[in-house]
Amino acid sequence: MRELLPLLPKPSRYLGVEEGAVVKNPDAVRGRLALAFPDLYEVGMSYTGMTMLYDAINRLDHLWAERVFAPCRETGAILTERGAPLTTLESDTPLRELDCIGFHITHELCYSNVLFMLDLAGIPRRTKDRTNEPVIIAGGGCTLNAEPLAEFVDCMVLGDGEVILPPLVEAIADMRREGLERGELLARLAWMDGVYVPSIHLPRTATDEIAEPPAARRTLVRNLDDTVYPLVPVQPFGAVHDRFTIEIARGCTRGCRFCHAGMTYRPVRERSLDALGSIVENGLAASGYEELSLLSLSTGDFSALGALFHQTLPHCAAEQVAISLPSLRVGSVTPEIMAAIAGIRRTGATLAPEAGSQRLRDVINKGVTEEQLLEHVKHLFLNGWNGVKLYFMIGLPTETEEDLEAIVRLCRLVRETAFRTTPHKKGRITVTGAVSPFVPKPHTPFQWERQISLDEIKERIAFLKERFRQAKVNFRYHLPQMSWLEGVFSRGDRALSRVVELAYEKGALFDSWNDSLNLAPWREAMAELGVDPESYLAARDLDAPLPWDHLGCGVTREFLLRERKRALDAKVTPDCRYGACVSCGVCDCSAKGSEFSDHGEPAGIAHILNQATRDQETQETEDVAPASAEAAVAAEPTAAEDVAEEDACDVLGVKASHVRIWYATRGEAAFLSQLELQPTFERAFRRAGLPLSFSRGFHPLPLISFGRALPVGVASECEYINCFLREPLDAAAVRRALVPAMPAFLPVTYVEDLSMGKKQPQPVAERFRLEVQGDADRGVVRAAWEAFRDAEEFPVQIETKKGVKTKDLRPYVTEIETDGFEDDAAVRFTLDWSGGYMSPLKIAMGVCPDLTLERFLLTKESARF
Repeated sequence: MRELLPLLPKPSRYLGVEEGAVVKNPDAVRGRLALAFPDLYEVGMSYTGMTMLYDAINRLDHLWAERVFAPCRETGAILTERGAPLTTLESDTPLRELDCIGFHITHELCYSNVLFMLDLAGIPRRTKDRTNEPVIIAGGGCTLNAEPLAEFVDCMVLGDGEVILPPLVEAIADMRREGLERGELLARLAWMDGVYVPSIHLPRTATDEIAEPPAARRTLVRNLDDTVYPLVPVQPFGAVHDRFTIEIARGCTRGCRFCHAGMTYRPVRERSLDALGSIVENGLAASGYEELSLLSLSTGDFSALGALFHQTLPHCAAEQVAISLPSLRVGSVTPEIMAAIAGIRRTGATLAPEAGSQRLRDVINKGVTEEQLLEHVKHLFLNGWNGVKLYFMIGLPTETEEDLEAIVRLCRLVRETAFRTTPHKKGRITVTGAVSPFVPKPHTPFQWERQISLDEIKERIAFLKERFRQAKVNFRYHLPQMSWLEGVFSRGDRALSRVVELAYEKGALFDSWNDSLNLAPWREAMAELGVDPESYLAARDLDAPLPWDHLGCGVTREFLLRERKRALDAKVTPDCRYGACVSCGVCDCSAKGSEFSDHGEPAGIAHILNQATRDQETQETEDVAPASAEAAVAAEPTAAEDVAEEDACDVLGVKASHVRIWYATRGEAAFLSQLELQPTFERAFRRAGLPLSFSRGFHPLPLISFGRALPVGVASECEYINCFLREPLDAAAVRRALVPAMPAFLPVTYVEDLSMGKKQPQPVAERFRLEVQGDADRGVVRAAWEAFRDAEEFPVQIETKKGVKTKDLRPYVTEIETDGFEDDAAVRFTLDWSGGYMSPLKIAMGVCPDLTLERFLLTKESARF
């Protein structure tokens, strides 16, 4: 694919040269795997699971994991037109040459993308049609019911991938080298713990016993401290989430009855404070990241969150590293922690009450009261937040119109609380209510419940939309069509495999994107195949087998039925990590022992916590909230605290030296924009220990500035970036520190001192080298430039943002050379910017309009000031 980079939209998705990318000698490894994410690069590179699996495989010298992502439609069309296969990022190897391909199945709407990638790779879609092709693996949370993919994948990984995947890849590679027939290979894989082979492990039928043990079950890490956490993750170009993410715990037993992850990732396993301290310190130093994310299913329930903050904050504050806490439960973070986060850099505040009324919150076992929510919001606004988003679900079991009204009422109360708490901010405060339709998930107490129809979803959204308009509160909602399609496949069976394939052939692709989702191919496919989508949304018979009953997640059917009954009775079940065992079936303490035990022996599965109770419980009882608007104002930061914050900003804003760093963008680096390069430089400075100066204000930014931007695809030997530093360092000291910290694809060529003025001179002229492939093209190009040199004017049509305009290219070009070169250059020319700037690429293509992008390389060689 790399030879087609000049033609591809957003080519940075396909470079494979990021800091942290692993390249090995293919002849020196026994097994090769492509970690395949069936969505765009910027989405897949935000997925922490891929980072962990990439590291787990590549730590082993004899195995090599590379990456591949679903290309956009336009890139897919170019690959098909050119007959080029889909390849890995790291080595540009066609996928069909590897031992196995592991797809991350994180949601149900990516199924058609899997077929898209298989087609582009030239691999038969269906497992029955493959012989010597790579083994197709699927993993991720959805594989505990990905039956609609059963016809297309050879095996699925159930559970924690870092335990299963390395030995699985090794086994596959060894058996392929033995020349084992594919059927026998899959039969052997079926015996591995945590591996599900759909062609062997068949779903249950109506005549099977419901109590029969599962044919395959998930495997889990007993203790997270026994695993090695990646300290140098691949640093992506332009990912949705680009930060140093630490999984502080795995599993959640809050017991939300709609939550698939909360049921299937049990028990709770926390990393120790010592391990987390080491990961934070070493990971930030090695990566240079400016934001730290403490990730788990419910970060606020981490038993030692207060202690973790106390040991993490000093380092982050000193380095202006922001801390984000995703997945916070209402009331799970103390005002002290809120204030600490706000003291560094405030990230967004999002809360998920899930339901508007207390009755319905009890039905779903959310464990949140209205008082807790309002108290949480009060402290958010006291600590400087100006906005909050509240997430709710509609269509939950037993929901009534009163529950919908309660959503609006609760959002209104949140806004009123914010106004009372910080009346001086009234004009800047925003409260947003966001709703998503409830989708019943397998292995949850609500797996038997009905999903409301598409028409009902639209009616309830229209109802809420009008109520929110009347309340003058912002309102957002999840696309109803997307939830409808998700609901069909969430509890789908193997009969839907045909629907996936036919819908894909009719154009279904990237269905999780609002601007790409189109239900027409899906409805047409279902109609042609006689599949009734409403049957998949309907309530399920409690006594009938379910399509996923043959797959064991550890939670028993008896527990799910008990929880369903408690839901209908609006009874709350406490969190077992801090209380009595609820006998869900996962841990050894369950009434009948663990579902993971073999031959009656203990499975060694239990909660692993840093302490028996949350260290914030005591703080929460001691914190007294302001009882009035006057008290709220009094609780705001004091003048002394304001001065301290200003002093910190003053320190960060010190400008003690100013340097210009010259660097080259060769090869793949030529396809990176300045916007994509900026984080690379910022993190290299952090790794090098060079203290950048920051701007003042709400969101301090490093004081760095690039020279004039080159078009993507144009290489350069002389790009530069100007940087202010907080310490008096000269150019030589900066170069010594920075060069070892820079990624290999971005070499530093020279560093010079600058005056302390913000404005620095720009080049007035730049010299370029144009190279082409083949003697024939070289001759044509030289002839075109010689004709250009002889012309007094050279008008061409140029597309601009304001339409097509006629431009005379001749005044821009002052020097032209077409012979006497010792390298592969066809022509060298100098561009004069004294009369204004124009894209060098447009000038080159204007002179040679028949030369397509992939047939030449333009490089800036020098600049004159």
